[in-house]
Amino acid sequence: MIRILIADDEALMRAGIRLILEDAEDFEVVAEAGDGREAAAACRTHDVDVALLDIQMPTGDGIAAAGEIARLSPRTCVVMLTAFGEEAKVTRALRAGASGFLLKDTGPAELISAVRRAATGEPVLAPRITRQLLDRHVRSGRHTDEALRRIKELTPAEQDVLRLLGLGLSNTEIADELHLSAGTVKAHISRILSRTGCANRVQAAVLAHDAELLSDR
Repeated sequence: MIRILIADDEALMRAGIRLILEDAEDFEVVAEAGDGREAAAACRTHDVDVALLDIQMPTGDGIAAAGEIARLSPRTCVVMLTAFGEEAKVTRALRAGASGFLLKDTGPAELISAVRRAATGEPVLAPRITRQLLDRHVRSGRHTDEALRRIKELTPAEQDVLRLLGLGLSNTEIADELHLSAGTVKAHISRILSRTGCANRVQAAVLAHDAELLSDR
């Protein structure tokens, strides 16, 4: 069973998410929280695989809670629930320790799939928010020479994976595109992050844009 925490300051939102998730036979919602402090405390007292946190909550917001959970319960995958247009907060959340983010208008099937992916350790990044973050970064100016230096040690196969990360594709989509196994893609991504010094997939996607891996595709 995948054990889940839902944290949102709106009781109706929590109830709606619970109803969706409890339709899946392999999910168990073990705790709910109405603010960031309650969310962090719940992860200390419950064995939580995936924590779904509203990015903006009173009494210790979701960002602060993400950092606390990452510090005290590193095995818990933290996925932020956010509204479109909050890319600055998403960046802060990723730096705090969140490993993914979903839009609040995510459909039921996509939410269930995302939680399953998160439970396996695969970061979950909503494509629209990823593109928004990248667009914001590109507008601030690229650093192509530095990016090219950082990807120099990557193999051609790893550069192909990095290019698809830049397009916001999931591991499964990358595997299908390149005719690889999911395990091979995961191994490539691990090496890409290690060799380039990227902390997460969003940073790797930014690097792909800076290195102009997408410019001729």
